[in-house]
Amino acid sequence: MRVHLMSGGCGFVGRNMVKRLYKTTEDTIIFIDNLMVGRHPSEWLGLEKTGQNADAEVFGDEGRLLFIKDDFRFFLRKMDQDPRYVQNTYGLDFDRFHDVYHFAAIVGGRAVIDGDPMMVALDLSIDAEFFYFICRHKPKRALYPSSSAAYPVDLQTESNAIALKESDIDFNNMGQPDMTYGWSKLTGEYLAKIAAEYYGVSIVCIRPFSGYGEDQDLTYPIPAIADRIARREDPMTVWGTGKQGRDFVHIEDVMDCILLAMDKISDGSAINIGMGRLTSFLEIIEVLKNIAGYDPEIKCLLDKPVGVHSRYCDMTHVKDRLGWEAQISMEEGMRRMYEAATKRVSQES
Repeated sequence: MRVHLMSGGCGFVGRNMVKRLYKTTEDTIIFIDNLMVGRHPSEWLGLEKTGQNADAEVFGDEGRLLFIKDDFRFFLRKMDQDPRYVQNTYGLDFDRFHDVYHFAAIVGGRAVIDGDPMMVALDLSIDAEFFYFICRHKPKRALYPSSSAAYPVDLQTESNAIALKESDIDFNNMGQPDMTYGWSKLTGEYLAKIAAEYYGVSIVCIRPFSGYGEDQDLTYPIPAIADRIARREDPMTVWGTGKQGRDFVHIEDVMDCILLAMDKISDGSAINIGMGRLTSFLEIIEVLKNIAGYDPEIKCLLDKPVGVHSRYCDMTHVKDRLGWEAQISMEEGMRRMYEAATKRVSQES
């Protein structure tokens, strides 16, 4: 049997990957989350709990989904003490994990990255134990999600905004990444190279840009803006001037690219995941206004944190290496976001 292990399985990216793997494979997925940020599977999985296996809640008729509420680091330490801990505890007959997805992180919108940078630095601890684990237990494949925040901030200013290429991160000629979040992800990328080169681990790093999706929480900008539009705010608020831009990519496209990258990349190198398009928050609002059919005044909240001015990627390397490009257009993605926000608002009333 094939068994996958996933940290942060109840966060935004994690829960989308759990659902994708459950629908597209016959594999068993063990997903772990301390629920500090993530939501319990009963809220999003769409499956009934069918049992309890030791400390794991079992979902689905086939018993292929095992959810464990725990700090991922504590779980890894149990396996370090007993290499057969998972097999013996949950009665699973497999030799080694097939895929290990590492989505556990201290995450949040700009308010978290700027508001508590030392808490975000705990990602260094989480990642170090992840890499220590995979170098000893040798899964068949591993995924390390880095971030566009790892790119040098001096390439993302109003006067010097470029489409960021994978080669713009050079460990021999370092730039300044975005706060402690960027530093932690950059360190993770370096550890991935060490894991591949020195320990023979098959691993790929991804640098997702501004991922969004219908089930993302309101601390992130796209769902927050869609929510304000659905509520017919007037004036409509936006953080900063709204002229700052990002490369917005739908979570379904992110999932597609991740799975393809794991099939084709094993040397610890990193790839961008984005649309390759810079879009300002004012443009996002304009698209959503047109979908909703109303035209509010725009109120800029200049006292809010906004991060770098412009962050978007060059997708040439990914197109050449993987033959991949995003399929969900900005207009289609925003329509989905508006419909999800409208449904949520309607259910509240």
